[in-house]
This record gives sequence, C-alpha cells and structure tokens, in this order.
Amino acid sequence: MPVVGVNRDKLFEALGQTYTEEEFEELCFEYGIELDDVTSEKEMLRKELAGQAGADVSGASEEVIYKIDIPANRYDMLCLEGIARALNIFRGRQAPPQYRLADMSGKQLQRMVVRPETALVRPFVACAVLRGVALDPVRYNSFIDLQDKLHQNLCRQRTLVAIGTHDLAKIRGPFTYEALPPEDISFVPLKQTQEFNARDLLQHYLANDQKLKKFVPIIQSSLVYPVIYDSDRRVLSLPPIINGQHSAISLDTRDVFIECTATDLTKAKIVLNTVVAMFSEYCERPFEVEPVEVVDALGNTHVYPHLDTRQMEVDASYIRGCIGVDLPADQMAQLLSKMQLTASASADGSRVQVQVPITRSDVLHACDVMEDVAIAYGYNKLVKTVPKTVTVGKELPLNQLCELLRGECAMAGFTEILTWALCSHAENFEQLQRQDDGTTAACIGNPATAEFEVCRTSLLPGALKTLGANKDAPLPVRLFEVSDVILLTGDKGCGAANRRRLVAVHCDRAASFEVIHGLLNRVMEVLNVPYSEDADPVAAAVRQRLGGGYEWRADNDPTFFPGRHASIYFKDQRVGEFGIIHPDVLAAFDIVNPVAALELDLEPFCFDQFFQPMPTQIL
Repeated sequence: MPVVGVNRDKLFEALGQTYTEEEFEELCFEYGIELDDVTSEKEMLRKELAGQAGADVSGASEEVIYKIDIPANRYDMLCLEGIARALNIFRGRQAPPQYRLADMSGKQLQRMVVRPETALVRPFVACAVLRGVALDPVRYNSFIDLQDKLHQNLCRQRTLVAIGTHDLAKIRGPFTYEALPPEDISFVPLKQTQEFNARDLLQHYLANDQKLKKFVPIIQSSLVYPVIYDSDRRVLSLPPIINGQHSAISLDTRDVFIECTATDLTKAKIVLNTVVAMFSEYCERPFEVEPVEVVDALGNTHVYPHLDTRQMEVDASYIRGCIGVDLPADQMAQLLSKMQLTASASADGSRVQVQVPITRSDVLHACDVMEDVAIAYGYNKLVKTVPKTVTVGKELPLNQLCELLRGECAMAGFTEILTWALCSHAENFEQLQRQDDGTTAACIGNPATAEFEVCRTSLLPGALKTLGANKDAPLPVRLFEVSDVILLTGDKGCGAANRRRLVAVHCDRAASFEVIHGLLNRVMEVLNVPYSEDADPVAAAVRQRLGGGYEWRADNDPTFFPGRHASIYFKDQRVGEFGIIHPDVLAAFDIVNPVAALELDLEPFCFDQFFQPMPTQIL
C-alpha cells in the first residue's frame, strides 16, 4: 500500500484539532488507514546518508512527519488535502464538497486537438484548468507529491497515464497533441537551461538522471514520440518523460493547465478528476473547475473533466447480512455521508440509493458500499457472534483424488512437473497442429510477453516444452502433471472454467506406446473404473453400479501420428486421448526422440464409494 508523508502540524491545522500520537492512531484505525511511522526530514536524511562519512544533515527540517498507510485504491487520499478532507467529513466537521464545472457561457473554452499519429504511441488525452489557485510552499509541494504518488500507483509508473501541469499565463491555446520523429522535437526541458532534441534528451536522462531514466523505455523504441504544443509551437511536455521549462508552474502561478496523456482513457479520467478534486479547493471559487474541449483523432469533440456523480442502488438486506447489524436504510444513508457518499433510503426502506462522487473511483460494487457502512458504523462496535452453522473444513474431493493419483504416477516411474497456466498462442495451437476456432481459449488482452498470450487448453504443450528443454537428460524420460486447463464456457459468469487433467509423456529411443497404455490401465484400476469389455463378474457388477466403464477408440488428431492415436471414453463420454506424438509436433518443440503421451480429464472420475458424483468446483 502507498505510504504518504504529511507534515503533522499542517495536518492538524487542516483537521482543526491537535491530537496525541495515540489519539491520531485511533482515528486512523477507525477510518481504515494506519499511522505507519513518525519521523522528520532530518531523521529521514540521516537514515538515507547512514554510513557516509562527513554527512551533513544540519540544514534539514526537524518538523514532525507522519507517514500514513493508505489503501491502494484510495487515490483521493494520496496527499495532505485528501487525507484531511476525508477525516473531516468522517468526523462530521465538513460536508462532502460539490464539485462543479465553471459556467463558460459566452466564453471560449481552451481546446486540445489530437493528431491521428498519436495512435501509434499514446492515443488519449484529457485536460482541465484550475483558475485563481493560491499556492504556498506547502501546497506546491503537496501538488507535486500527489502527481508522483499517482504516477507510482494508478498510472503504473507512467505507462498508463502521465500528468503534465503548466502555468496557463505562459502559454497560449489552442493546444495540439502530436506524435513526431524525435529529431523534430526540440525544447528546453524542466530544470534545464540547454535545448535538446527528444532523442538526445532521452540519452541524457539514461546517463545522468536516476529518477527519469526508468521512464525512458516507455517511448524510446517508438518511431514517433508524443509531444504537446501551444499555438506558438512552444513545447509544453514530452509525455510521459518531462515537461518544458517554459510552462513550469511556480508559487506565483494563478491559473494551472492540467493535461493527462494516456494509453487507457478510463484511467486518464480518474487521474484528472483526482488532481482537480484535491486542489480545486485552493481556487478563487473553491471546487470549481474550468472544462477543456478535446478534439480526438477522429474529429469527435469531448469536454473534460466529467464531474457528474455515479448512481448505485444496494439492497439494505445485503448490507445487514454482511455486517451483522440490523440498521434501517435511512441510518445507512447517514453513515455513508461520513464516507463522502451522498445516499438516501428508498420509499419502502428496502434499498439504499447512493451517489458516488469523482473522488471515490474505488466504489464499484455493492460490497464497496457495504464496507463503507461498516467503517462508518465502526468495526469495534460490531458484536462478535458464534456462526449459526457449524462446518468442518476439509479437502475438496477433487484435490484429494489428484493427490492419490500423483502418488500412483510417481510409483509408476514418472516424475512430476509443474508448468505455467499461460502459454503462447503458437504453443497451444500451431505447434500442436490444432486450429483456433475462437471458442476454446481465453486470450490475454495485453500480454506481458509473447510466451503468455493464452490460458492453456491442454496440458500437453507444457509437458512437451519441458522435454524440449531437457534433451540432455538420460533416457527414458517419464514426466507427468496434474493441473488445470482453462476452457471458455457460457455456464460461468466469468465466461471460462477450470478443468482438472492428467498428462503423462514418455520419451525414449523407441516410441514405447505400451508404457503410456499401461499407465492408463493403472490409473483406471486405482480409480476403480473397469474396462468396458472386461468379462470378470466383479468388473461387470462395478460397471453396472457405475453406469459404464472405460474404453478406447481409434481416432485421428493431427497432434498424433496417424494410426497411433486413440480417444478414451467413459460412459460414452470422451474424457481423454493417448498415442504417439507426430514428428512435426516434436520438431516444433525441439524434441529429437519419439514421445508417447496421455491426457485425461479427471473430473468425471470424482465419485464416492457408492459411485455417486462428488463436487469438483468451488463455485
């Protein structure tokens, strides 16, 4: 969780009350935050310079700094203003502010025009203006610190969103957001006196700036770099790296132009709303924000920021059931007002209607509203009760079955492996010579690497990849894995479901089909599933109680060698396959020796001693 350092005296001044350390810790606990440490600038500097001979910390301030642990999703509390406002509203000292857009009737809005080429690197931008801002050193530092905290947290180290703030008096609209070759972008960056072109500037930061060098790779390999110009072609910023020196804000700045460039428009809106909500209280008209017109690459016009509240309705019975307190809906509404949520009870008292402000982007579901009711009511006031139902925890039947099978496979001479649940699209389909029909595999929307593109639909690629990576191991190599595959399905709310499977591979100088076939027979024997054509009277009785046995039928799958592949059936349902892997598949996985493989779905075999099916899914 992020830790925010605030000046204790300034915080107490904003809270309108002085607390002892114990009292403030209690207030933090009640609200769901934590006082992590009490220190000072001098103490922090002393720890940072520990071990350096002759380190001088005499110039550092001795003012007390409170380091406060903030929940990772409470972006509105990443600065002194947000913490003070939240605690003041919680204590009933301040009403939730009403954020509003300035009346621009008869006035020209500032405009940002987005060029189409920005789609190549960083396609979105959202903007706003704060008028008549009164800054002092504390407010200025808090303004900068909030941007840093947002960059580290919600903005994911500037990869999703980058914030730029500018002195509007030094620049002139309309503004343009462009993407140009780095050699064509020249300006004096913040805290510099020399002019750089964009490529040389990035090299300069890589060599000389420990803070900014970590952001350079975000755009360094791009053919074009994003840049914002004003109407006089002066560079405002080179996002997400640095702003221009010309438009830098200072203590004398009165009008602040804020731009958030992004690869995720939703995140950009949240970041922009957070910044203007926190610092619009210092405007000449508190909590009033001047909108900015943004013309996107398609020519569509949008006005930012969006300050409208979101509407939610939550069942009062759900809240009562979760917190265990019989509260009427109107009392819930009063409690929610302490958490910056404007709420009212429905006419029949069965529901709570909630208006979510821009500062509470963390409130997404009914459970978030329930949590805020519990916090406002007070966790310490919740009465501990013994549950009305008594249950005993135990292992899921499917997991118990799998543990037993792991032991049997190991005793059969196979070594267990554990492979990734994610794999590349090629490994899951092309290298197995299988077609992707679009209805089987769950694909990752923004994969971190080419090796993690889809959720595996078979355990076989992981086993074959392990064989390919261990070509020098002495033969024969026998491997097995019991794990989950992920298949698309309309039966689940998330659109996909896990299925537990067993895979086994045998690699030797000869295919040794009989080894894999023998493992299949042994697995079925320990599962107490008889062969469908076994004439033994005991096997026939088991088949009758079970509703059928297992069998294999010749099949043809391009993953396996023609004529050396069979599908496994249990009660006329296909549950797996085994055979000799096709040479082209072996070559794709860089395997030089023949391989026989078995893959079996284990969930149909999860039944009790009376042959009654047992649950295999938690949800």
